[in-house]
Amino acid sequence: MKTISSCLAATAIASLFLIGSASAQTAAPAAPADKMAPAEKKAEKPRSAASLECSKEADTKAIHGKERHKFMSECKKAAKDAAAKPKT
Repeated sequence: MKTISSCLAATAIASLFLIGSASAQTAAPAAPADKMAPAEKKAEKPRSAASLECSKEADTKAIHGKERHKFMSECKKAAKDAAAKPKT
């Protein structure tokens, strides 16, 4: 009988340790907004008509990389300047 009672006592003590460590664990906190990935953090802005037209033009000319960035910048600036000029 002592072996059964010893096994029960050992099981009870072991279960107390396991329950204690399981209840001490908490869920990881959610990442704050300032540490989120850039795609999740920043809402996508709607693209202007000039931006879309410049992008289509760059696609037809097969411009990529730094050249595309430069072309898009110049194209959008030209479109903005053309829109700002009063029509006579």
